[in-house]
Amino acid sequence: MPDTPKPPHPLALELLTPPRPLALELRVHGVHGAPPDELLGDPRTVRITGDSTAAVFRRAADADAEDHPEWYAGRPVVEAYCWSRLTSGNGARALWLLLLPFMVVNLAHWARPAAPSTGPAPRGVRTYGVLVRVLALSLTLLLIAAACEVSLDLLAWQCAGSTHCTGSRSWLGFLEPGGWWGQPGRRLALGALVPAALTGLLWFLSNRTWSAYESQPPPADTAAPAAAEGTAPALGRPGFWYGRRIVARLRAAHTAAGLLTVAAAVAVPTARYDRRAGAPALEALGWGVEVLLAAGAVAVAWVVCRRGRTEARADHRLDRAAVTLLPGSALALLAAALLYAGWSRPGWTSAGRLPGDFTFGALMLGQGCCVLFLAAVAVRLYRLAPDPATALYGLGGPAIAMLGCALGGVMSGGVAQRVADWLDGAGAPGPAGAPLPAPPVLLSWQAAVLPPLLLVLALLAAWFAVRGIRARRRLAAGVAAEYPGEPPDEDRSRRIAGARAAAALTDSAPWFVAAVSGITLLLGAGALAGAWISGRVPGEAARGAHPLLESAARAAQDAGSWLIGLGIAAFVTWGRRAYRDPAARRTIGVLWDVGTFWPRAAHPFAPPCYAERAVPDLTWRMTGWTGRTGGRLVISGHSQGSVLAAAAVWQLPPQVRRRVALLTYGSPLRRLYGRWFPAYFGPGPLGALHGDVDCWRNLWRATDPIGGPVLAEAGDTTRADGPAGEASPHGPARPDGPAGPADSVDRGPLADPLAYGRSARHPLPAPILGHFDYQADPAFAAERDALLARLAGPARRARSAAPAATPAGGDTPATPAAAATPAVPAPRVSKEPAAPAEPEDPPGTAG
Repeated sequence: MPDTPKPPHPLALELLTPPRPLALELRVHGVHGAPPDELLGDPRTVRITGDSTAAVFRRAADADAEDHPEWYAGRPVVEAYCWSRLTSGNGARALWLLLLPFMVVNLAHWARPAAPSTGPAPRGVRTYGVLVRVLALSLTLLLIAAACEVSLDLLAWQCAGSTHCTGSRSWLGFLEPGGWWGQPGRRLALGALVPAALTGLLWFLSNRTWSAYESQPPPADTAAPAAAEGTAPALGRPGFWYGRRIVARLRAAHTAAGLLTVAAAVAVPTARYDRRAGAPALEALGWGVEVLLAAGAVAVAWVVCRRGRTEARADHRLDRAAVTLLPGSALALLAAALLYAGWSRPGWTSAGRLPGDFTFGALMLGQGCCVLFLAAVAVRLYRLAPDPATALYGLGGPAIAMLGCALGGVMSGGVAQRVADWLDGAGAPGPAGAPLPAPPVLLSWQAAVLPPLLLVLALLAAWFAVRGIRARRRLAAGVAAEYPGEPPDEDRSRRIAGARAAAALTDSAPWFVAAVSGITLLLGAGALAGAWISGRVPGEAARGAHPLLESAARAAQDAGSWLIGLGIAAFVTWGRRAYRDPAARRTIGVLWDVGTFWPRAAHPFAPPCYAERAVPDLTWRMTGWTGRTGGRLVISGHSQGSVLAAAAVWQLPPQVRRRVALLTYGSPLRRLYGRWFPAYFGPGPLGALHGDVDCWRNLWRATDPIGGPVLAEAGDTTRADGPAGEASPHGPARPDGPAGPADSVDRGPLADPLAYGRSARHPLPAPILGHFDYQADPAFAAERDALLARLAGPARRARSAAPAATPAGGDTPATPAAAATPAVPAPRVSKEPAAPAEPEDPPGTAG
């Protein structure tokens, strides 16, 4: 009888079976910037790739995981991408506080409503982009005009021309009348160096960050054909995260505008005096300078309005003529204006305010009109593709732009007011008989509207707080029922319900922003009308009126001046602390993490877009690792990291995307970005991302004020921006949210806290986690492992091995060897040749 063959030894089977490709989890932190040892749960970490600004880290024990894949059977290798130093690195980040209005107005560009790519929408999108860029240019002019007001008007013109002011300030003695520098034109030429230096500083900061952020090339040939043709969502286009060209062109235009503003502040009053004095030669020279200034202004406006971003390709070209000639010509014109003003004019004396103080009123009026036009365009775009989830029915962008203009006005006017108070000593600048005429009266009117504005904001905050308390009481009644078998605890239920009610207040943010923007617009219009009609500060304009009105006007003027002073002092203190203290700089970095995700499409002096470095970093890492190993990869992002992760997955080529799964938790993709930026994160783009990446899970909690579901479920008709205190859009929390069907993305709301009361398993009270510690929830590991298993499934392997263009029904099962073979070429740097002169973007996609 023949011997029965013995089964092979298990060790022999293990040696004969090819090892399964490695699995990798790439973690991306949120705005708080957890260090690598905290993200990886191990104090011993090593940097795998990257530099001191942004890098990928692993545990030291996993550094050579690719050489030993058999050690990681059943578990992934975990690595972390740390990017927090992109926004909170060295002390120079403290200077970014000066750029806050620029950052806000840049957000308005991206907050436009979603619109179809055909029909009348493209023209509206382009008009929207032009209006935002014009608003951004007005903020640069406002900042430089404020610097000119301080340096030229208050110091060189008013104080240096008054013995009362220079008598107590010996450092200004050389500017007294009678000396060589005593002539007003020469004093103006000397004072112009300060705003010119400020313009140069802005150019330097923008150019330095431009070379470090916008000039990071994306991988070449990684975008899908649809993305290159412009039919895919915007964040999947090859040139979306490569704004090198637009920032360089706008930087040149804004630099030239700043220099021309300084030149005009010097040349216009000088030419006006020459025309009154009747000096033919100097009068002709003044006319020539003013004509050149007007021509320069036209050139700047043409460069700003001519075209927007190029997104359909990674555009490596630069507009050399605009980038080089425009600021160079403006600098030469400024030098000519300074020489012209410095010519000897013995009979010229300075008195009153510097001519041209109407500039602030003109800028304020232009900004208000531009915001109204922007609102009209936004409403038209929204009606072409209405979406109830969009913040403020499409008016989110104009509301944000209004806030940016208000911040710019308060910051610039506040500095001028503080300097005037300092120069005037114990007196109050502005009233009749004051030693100094002080700044333009409009700045005093702007300060006077601050107290009523703050009062309205306090009333709004109190109203939202009351509704939140009522919501907490209503929710507390059903909390205990969600934890079966637990004895009710009124205090515990109230704390859990309070966390949920506080988290739901985020959904009321659009109404709060709308109220602030609307009130700011009305009060600003009233301040402008009062300044132009009366021509006096509010306290003087109300003199002789009803005693109550007169007292209110004077109190508002004084209180507004003090409030601005306190705000400027706090601003400077915060900036100094951020410069010296890394912890404080990290806190400021949280603000930049939220505000500088978007490229600088409207304002080149805004803080740089860190995503233009982070998204290519993640794209390179995923493309290179999957191409080199053929393994499976889960990119897991928390909070803002989930937005970076989604943006990076959008940039992946199809063959890489089939090997990648997306795990998001505490994600603001729909709750914040989908509402405020519907053209890029609305239901359409997020639905398209789900179609491209079917391996996607999103974890969320009802106690999370930032995260929420990312895709609208069937029958979900909740308002995205409903008032506080209404039914929570998340629905009731469950102790264990079901995972749902295989094609469902959202899992939640997860139980928070995990346990209601004390038990043998939870002897101490479980904390309410809210927005943090998602990885401590058992659902995190379960969903991550499920995504990796789905990537390794037979259907998934067949789809990975099949060509991208295989017809339906033509898929063939892949062999294990084919599944393990790297199918993705290594990425290479995009070095595109010179493109045609005209933009190739589809109409209306970039604005």
